[in-house]
Amino acid sequence: MAPFMAPQAAAIAAEVAGWQPPVRRVLDVAAGHGMFGIAIGKAVAGAEITALDWPSVLQVAEANAKEAGLASRYRLSPGSAFDLDWGSDLDLVLLTNFLHHFDVETCSALLAKARGSLRPQGRVIALEFVPNEDRISPPRPATFAFMMLASTPKGDAYTEREYAAMGKAAGLGRMRIAPTRRAHRACSSSIGTR
Repeated sequence: MAPFMAPQAAAIAAEVAGWQPPVRRVLDVAAGHGMFGIAIGKAVAGAEITALDWPSVLQVAEANAKEAGLASRYRLSPGSAFDLDWGSDLDLVLLTNFLHHFDVETCSALLAKARGSLRPQGRVIALEFVPNEDRISPPRPATFAFMMLASTPKGDAYTEREYAAMGKAAGLGRMRIAPTRRAHRACSSSIGTR
């Protein structure tokens, strides 16, 4: 998945690099290969990245961070996103390719946990396939919903309206949902602020 995600990671990192003040503390939840946190670490000098995932998965992320020259600013938080404390005073929580595994209530709870970990002006970015309100277009996210139906207990590809409702239920402030640059138009990043 890392090569497929590299353009999306670069697009998110380019946006985050333009934020003022710059991000300093980033939590990459369900980090997997680590590409999203690593891209931000490379784009924002001094940003400290913490990758949260299962211990065996974090071995891959850690190796990728070392290869990218970020070992001194890359921390590991091994365990379950549901059980671990995410910390506090974070500038950014990344929830990339994660929320689609769960039902609406669980997604709202995860977003609320993210909100509780942020500093007052902190932000959350989620990257997901987002179908139109008709749920049958564009083809890729509509098909992705079927994949979630077949491969998860309660996952789905949620619409923009559904993500906005989850953010509101979680107590996030302003929400913006937009296609990522340099990515398939159906991949959207959602930015919520505390």
